[in-house]
This record gives sequence, C-alpha cells and structure tokens, in this order.
Amino acid sequence: MTSKDVCTLLSKISEDSIKILDNSILSTEYIKIDLSELNQELKKIDISSSNSLSKYIDSYLSKGKAKVAYGGYLEKRNLYNRSKHFSKANEEDKRNIHLGLDFWANEGTLVIVPFNGEIHSFNNNTNYGDYGPTIVLKHYFEKIVFYTLYGHLSLKSILNLKVGTKLKQGDVLGYLGSSYENGDYPPHLHFQIILDLQNYCGDYPGVSNINDLSFYKDNCPDPNCVLRIY
Repeated sequence: MTSKDVCTLLSKISEDSIKILDNSILSTEYIKIDLSELNQELKKIDISSSNSLSKYIDSYLSKGKAKVAYGGYLEKRNLYNRSKHFSKANEEDKRNIHLGLDFWANEGTLVIVPFNGEIHSFNNNTNYGDYGPTIVLKHYFEKIVFYTLYGHLSLKSILNLKVGTKLKQGDVLGYLGSSYENGDYPPHLHFQIILDLQNYCGDYPGVSNINDLSFYKDNCPDPNCVLRIY
C-alpha cells in the first residue's frame, strides 16, 4: 500500500479537522509558519539559539493574533545545522528535511490524543537537538496498523506511563516541554505518522537527508491527510 493509498484510507477517520492540542484553542487561532531555508526573515536571527527563535515565533504569533503556528512537512530547514545529531560533512548525508508537522505554542500546552490507540513506547531522547521526551502510539484502522509520534514533550508527560495502555480520542497525552527538556527548541509538538516503525521504541527519525527521502515520504505520510488543518 502506497503512502497515497494510506492517506486516502486514513482520511476516512474523520470528515472534520482533528485537534491535537488543547481543545480550548480555536481553529481560527492557528496560523501557518514557514521555517524553511527559503524564509529570508530567518537569516536575520540566530536560529541556533532557541531563545532567538522563540522570540521570532512569539512575534509571528502576536502579529497573526494566533496561539499556534503550524507547518513543516517535508520542509528543508537550516536550523538543524547546529547539531551534530543531524549535520554531516557531505551535503547529501545531512539530515535537514522535516518529516512531520510541528505545532509551535506555549510551554505546558495540552497535547491530546487525535484518535483511538494505545501506548507503544516512550523515551527521553536526549541528544542535542533531538526530541527530548517522546511518546509513540499504535493505532488500528480498518485493515492497517500505523503509529503516531509525539516529540518535544515535557518530562512529566512520560512519567508513570505503561506500554499497552488504551487511549481514546480527546484524552490528554501530555504537555509541551520547555527548551530545557525538549532538545533545546522553542516549545512545540512534533507530530508524525509512521507506517513501519522498524523496531524503534520511543523514537523514530523525524528528519531525513535527501538520499533517504523517497523511503521516508512513503513511510511517513503527510499528517494533514488525517488532521485536515489546511
């Protein structure tokens, strides 16, 4: 089954948009943001600094009268250059193409379960620039099994969790972490759909290099086919 086929199937989960953050945040309070290498505004700030990037995002939200900035699927970004976890000597090996959707919002914002599933695994991924506290859910829909990953959570989000615990759509999954616990980023959620988890636990690549992009595009469909945000 191709990524396109999976998207078509998953789109049947709901005809309406699905919330993944605090339900009290209105749909009109979401705004799209561009953090790609093509955004000339980012060249004016130090994107290696979570503080500088936070100020940029906060200003962007304020100007847009919004509470959540979203975007980033297959976006090529320079902000990963700061970390050895992503950067490589060869340009082709450098991981800088984002495989999920990001939701930038205030620290502590509720993360809610978008559709029924169970806890597959969780971990605190502590490499510089990594996910920090991360939860992976397992889902069953019609004839397929798929997974969703939630990165950059708070540490308390992964306390007292048990693998196999059933969760329903709308349950509180966790909270957005601070830069001190989420891999040194402004507070945000990284949300990713994964078809084949490849034996990962509490983790899965969220950024690809150009050489591996074809595989990851097929294995990690656009989350918007389910969430219907835009």
